[in-house]
Amino acid sequence: MSLIGRDQELSAIGALLDRLRAGVGGRIVVTGPPGAGKTALLAAAAELAARRGIRVEYTGDRALSGPPVTSYRRGEPVLLLSDVESAGLDPGPGTAEVTPGSVAPPGPRALLAAAREHTGDGTELRLGGLPGTEFAALVPGLPPDAVHALWLVTGGLPGPALSLAERLKGLGGDADPVAHVALAAPSRAQFLELDLGLVRVLEAAAERQLAPAVRARVLARLARELLADTTAVARRRDLADTALGLARASGDPGTVAEVLDSRLHALWDPAATAERLATAEEIVAQARRAGDAAAESRGLFWRFVAHAEAGDLASAEAALGVYARSAEQAGHTEARVVSLARQAMLATVRGRFDEAEALADEVLAAGHKAGVRDTERLVGSVRHQLAVVRGRPEAPVEPWQRMARRLPGHFFEATAARAMLEAGRDVEAGLELERLLPAVLSGTGPRRTGALADLAAVAARTGSPAAAADLYEALQPYRGRLVVWGGANTITGPVDDYLGRLAARLDRPSAAVGHLDAAEELSRRLGALPWLALTLAARAEALTRRDGTGDRERAAQDAMESRSIAERLGMDGLLRALQPPAPSGAAWHWVLDGRDWRLRADGESARVPDGRGARYLRALLAAPGREIPALDLVAGGSGLAAPPADPLLDDTARAAYRRRLAALDERLDAADRAGDVDAAAAVQAERGALLAELRRSAGLGGRPRTHGNEAERARVGATRALWGTVRRIEAAAPLAGAHLRASLRTGRLMRYQPAPGGPGRWQV
Repeated sequence: MSLIGRDQELSAIGALLDRLRAGVGGRIVVTGPPGAGKTALLAAAAELAARRGIRVEYTGDRALSGPPVTSYRRGEPVLLLSDVESAGLDPGPGTAEVTPGSVAPPGPRALLAAAREHTGDGTELRLGGLPGTEFAALVPGLPPDAVHALWLVTGGLPGPALSLAERLKGLGGDADPVAHVALAAPSRAQFLELDLGLVRVLEAAAERQLAPAVRARVLARLARELLADTTAVARRRDLADTALGLARASGDPGTVAEVLDSRLHALWDPAATAERLATAEEIVAQARRAGDAAAESRGLFWRFVAHAEAGDLASAEAALGVYARSAEQAGHTEARVVSLARQAMLATVRGRFDEAEALADEVLAAGHKAGVRDTERLVGSVRHQLAVVRGRPEAPVEPWQRMARRLPGHFFEATAARAMLEAGRDVEAGLELERLLPAVLSGTGPRRTGALADLAAVAARTGSPAAAADLYEALQPYRGRLVVWGGANTITGPVDDYLGRLAARLDRPSAAVGHLDAAEELSRRLGALPWLALTLAARAEALTRRDGTGDRERAAQDAMESRSIAERLGMDGLLRALQPPAPSGAAWHWVLDGRDWRLRADGESARVPDGRGARYLRALLAAPGREIPALDLVAGGSGLAAPPADPLLDDTARAAYRRRLAALDERLDAADRAGDVDAAAAVQAERGALLAELRRSAGLGGRPRTHGNEAERARVGATRALWGTVRRIEAAAPLAGAHLRASLRTGRLMRYQPAPGGPGRWQV
């Protein structure tokens, strides 16, 4: 038997059969993507075995099923053909799977199995795409440009190529085969990945002489496929606008519906929710006029996404149900997977965690069965969000970092930064915030709002006031809405919740309470109990800080309701955050003992050289729950906020202050390295006096953000020194170090907020 381009594989199978006939068994596993020709290769192997007089038994692949074997001749060699995904690798050389009543053959056996991936057992034959020269023989009779287009869009895989080639045979004489391939070929890339082969064919088709309606569809699809290219924003808009003009001029409702759908993908940006909903309605109307059920279902999906972004989950769920039924009628095999994934996310939003887990399992099974490329990512999104809401994240940082490397420009690093924060890696998260903020602020695309929200979560806990202010302004246009990622495969709460946390970080407690009030109202209306619990906990803290009439009573009620919801839903992370410090118990000690600070904590101990970080830690431990400005820690005092109308400093004075501060910083670092406590204390005193003078005199240059610049330097220096001390403690006393890492909050305002498992009190 001859298979095009598979001579090497057939030779390896022939050698296996020759060894089998000589009395030696073995295993070969044939792997490769769908359409690579695994089934055809196994069928060819069966033919080769028959020519050699070798019995063939089928153990799983329906396409290869044959009559059952009921008996064997003694010593007869047997080739087992198996679909590993359905039958497993159990029938190996040492065993045989036979029907009841049969006699197991004493002769040699070999196994030839087909699988998506190698199981690690047996020799692997990996099938990929055919080279261009051999590919042409697979589709004879087609013009060379059509053959090349087929090769590009299929990656040379025989199955998809033959399917598309069959469709080309029915084209009329006026139809352009390259344009047909460009429009008919499914993308082989996942969401936000670039299918370079398809893009090249679309670009080639766009250069050909096409009818206006066909050109509109080609340009629109090219714009859609370029969504993965974050450098092509202007080009996508130009292509989409040109395509829409051609489509409307054609007067064909099916073309208009298709172009509008591609245009929504190409120009996907969270700011256009209202426009997206209106466009979705037009897609549905135009598709119904054209009798195009598939296009109608896509319009219904866009309607679902827009309603979800607008915070109208009742309408979103209704649209999702109609989409699922419409797509099913249209034979859209991916629709059930897409619908199940969104239902799992909605169950997570409502706090039905067990239901969400079960639906995620269904998505995995249905997605693999339907061959949906995004299956693993869809399931991962649901399970990650479940873990985050429950407060049980399981090492989520590295997968997001891998995604960021693979898909640059789509802000997966922002999600990794938030995962670092949730894992207690505050310093790393803060560094990522500083690196990513400019790109996210200036970026576009379906992940932008989610990326802003992830960075806002980082900035609210450990970030500069400038970063918090920038994110606050960037999220303002979305207040009243939900943070929706892409096609609503992930929803991470009300935008107002993030705005409230940022306002609290910016020392605007009244604004924080206002935003959190709006987030609470939205969460109650949606029945989103997990979000409600998280918002109530944040508002309790904001009310306590504002401390107006009745605020403490409201804060107590919010904390009580938040804890009640968290207990019922099993939100472990929130329960840990709400857990008050133990009212009694052994004290932990952090005291200066000669030239070192000594830690004693439940059987652990550590000695840390005196330095700035150790003294900052003492100040925070002495005031649990109280926020202390980093500027105050550095200056060695409290209440040193600059007055609103400071006098100005001229350029000469400003330069002198900067030189002196830089020199003092160098001397402090040298004293810390040398362990010279007396020198460090003297320099610290001089630096504190200088900073106090700066408070009284002016912000540097009299500009509004000048005082903030000094505060920012204090934040960076204090954060670095404090975490350096914590790392030294962790090396000698890991349990106490873990408690400190979970309890310390760094940034412009620093705080020791005791996490569960710590001491009843500190002796400092």
